[in-house]
Amino acid sequence: MRKSIALSSLVLATVAVASVPAIADNHSDGAQQAGAMDVSRVTAGTYATDPGHSLVAFSVNHFGFNDYYGTFGDAEGTLTIDPANPSAAQVDVSVPIASVAVPSEGLREHLLRPGSDGGDPDFFGADPGMARFQSTGVTVYGGGTKAIISGQLSMNGRTNPVTIEAKFTGAGANPMSEAETIGFEGTTEIMRSDYGVDYAVPMVSDKVKLMISVAFEKQ
Repeated sequence: MRKSIALSSLVLATVAVASVPAIADNHSDGAQQAGAMDVSRVTAGTYATDPGHSLVAFSVNHFGFNDYYGTFGDAEGTLTIDPANPSAAQVDVSVPIASVAVPSEGLREHLLRPGSDGGDPDFFGADPGMARFQSTGVTVYGGGTKAIISGQLSMNGRTNPVTIEAKFTGAGANPMSEAETIGFEGTTEIMRSDYGVDYAVPMVSDKVKLMISVAFEKQ
């Protein structure tokens, strides 16, 4: 069975994901930055992910001793948004599981190792495919800077509902490409066994925490 992005000992994604996320506190050097946490800068339209500046980080508990971290990159997908009706926003983002990055090369090899003798791999396997998050609803609050994004996360041939707590983090023109850009951050949790990745559960936690940071550029 293919181990898509079940973010087992590390899995997305968020896919996600990836969706309206994080308005943090104002940066002290904000006046010198191209992006600003000002929702009035957001204009209606369809935006595509900036793969080089978007990622899904994950954490999973290892044997009850400590949390271990990793990332997935190269997210691709779209955000359609109208500031006059932000609750109608739609997000569709995919992340390749093969992009997984962890501090240990040995662990990365294990995550992508095919199953022995034709059996199922422990984690994702050699050809893990994509994890895809598709929103089904958006509830905006916090003056338009925060949102609860409901949707479906598909990976490893399975689909389950996922809810992302998201925050707007900035908007403006990219000083390099001049592309109109919107930034978001978000968090969610998934159970990797829901996606068929249950190796070493419960010694390695079933629950996986996902932290999403995405830049979208207007098309």
